[in-house]
Amino acid sequence: MTTVIRRLCRGVLAAGLTGLATALVWVAGAAAQVPVGVVTVAEERVLQELRLTGSVTAERSARLSLATAGLVQTLAVDAGSRVAAGDTLLGLDDELARLDRQASQAAAREARLQLEDARRRLEEGRSLLPQRGIAETAVRDLEAEVAQAEAALARAEAEAERRRAVLARHQLRAPFAGIVAARHTDLGEWVTPGTPVFELVGLENLRLEFAVAEDVVAGIQSGAETTYRLGKAPERVWAGRVDSLVPVADPGARTFLLRILPEGERPPFMLPGMSVGAELQLDTGRRALTVPRDALLRYPDGRVVVWTVEAGESGPVARETPVQPGLTFDGRVEVRGDLELGERVVVRGNEALSVGQRVAPVEQPAGS
Repeated sequence: MTTVIRRLCRGVLAAGLTGLATALVWVAGAAAQVPVGVVTVAEERVLQELRLTGSVTAERSARLSLATAGLVQTLAVDAGSRVAAGDTLLGLDDELARLDRQASQAAAREARLQLEDARRRLEEGRSLLPQRGIAETAVRDLEAEVAQAEAALARAEAEAERRRAVLARHQLRAPFAGIVAARHTDLGEWVTPGTPVFELVGLENLRLEFAVAEDVVAGIQSGAETTYRLGKAPERVWAGRVDSLVPVADPGARTFLLRILPEGERPPFMLPGMSVGAELQLDTGRRALTVPRDALLRYPDGRVVVWTVEAGESGPVARETPVQPGLTFDGRVEVRGDLELGERVVVRGNEALSVGQRVAPVEQPAGS
């Protein structure tokens, strides 16, 4: 009885050891299959990414001066002041100009009275002409007097209007809304026409200006979409579009001026003078095979490779494929080499692969 029990225990133990060995072999085989993320090699239109650095500029910027000479009597603004179109910025001493204006108005009133008197006498003369109560020559003289009085009134009114305009020019008003960037005068100073007294910069219709090399000018299209970042907040990306390319190069730098306008929502903190960076994609006019940037591995000896997945005897295996990278755009890289359209390349888990290693491919989104 004891012998039978011993034999039975040995059988159970042997069966257990065999199952355990089988399980270990299965686990080892499963562990040999490294999970990797893969995407498919695609053929796309190749774009050239152009990165630019420039400045925010204002569409309107002016050095303001007065149209008449005078002594600065009032200053309504200073550097940093925000003004609306038509706001008074500066006033000159206008006492003499006001007196000249009053004198010219009085002269115009006098000329108007003289014209009315001449017309009255002409009407009286014409009424006496049918009864032969006045000579026809006298009537012609009265008509000449009326014409002279009309001319004198026109001259006096023009002089009064000129004096009004001179008086108005003793005040400097903002030609557009903006911010006063600088003040170049002070109370009591004598200013003359053409001498800048303020610098005014508009805050509306801001634009981005960049210097671009002549070798990329041909690929820039008006209206092309772009993105930009301000130096104050480089983590934020804003939309823009190409407005114009000034077709005259800077002879010293051999660069052209590119203007980009903000599109849609504009950064609320954007001001003229801020640094700005823009990214512009230019169509190269050709198509090529592309892979995600994460698919490329660069070795110290200069080799650039991608890992592809191909069928093996016991399942999918990894294969190293040398490639020549080209342009990078939208997170993808143009590649040339022993790759074919539709092949699967590894983008996740490709850092420690070896040739022929068994892998368990997992499809990744196209943008990975």
